[in-house]
Amino acid sequence: MGTAVAKQDRIGARVPHEVYETLCRAAELTGATVNQFLVQAALKEAQEVIEREEVIRLSPRDWNWLLDLMENPSKPNAKLKAAMKRYQKAKRDDPGTAFSWEP
Repeated sequence: MGTAVAKQDRIGARVPHEVYETLCRAAELTGATVNQFLVQAALKEAQEVIEREEVIRLSPRDWNWLLDLMENPSKPNAKLKAAMKRYQKAKRDDPGTAFSWEP
């Protein structure tokens, strides 16, 4: 039985010599190669960016406010009713929509 080999891609970057020297020094201090250091640093930053964009953080007060709104929603106002009618009309006018609200 063969072992699966993970696909690997290559990333390259051209940087000023001073930047390269700084990266080499930091990599050496951490005991990593420059490539390992770059990948670890870039991956850490990428994960932080993704989390910052995808995760919503609420204070306990705001969390309780949101839960209360979900458990006790307001009655639809005129603007919401009008928006719902426009949506229903648009849905009827476009039978090729990929998502159907009908059970």
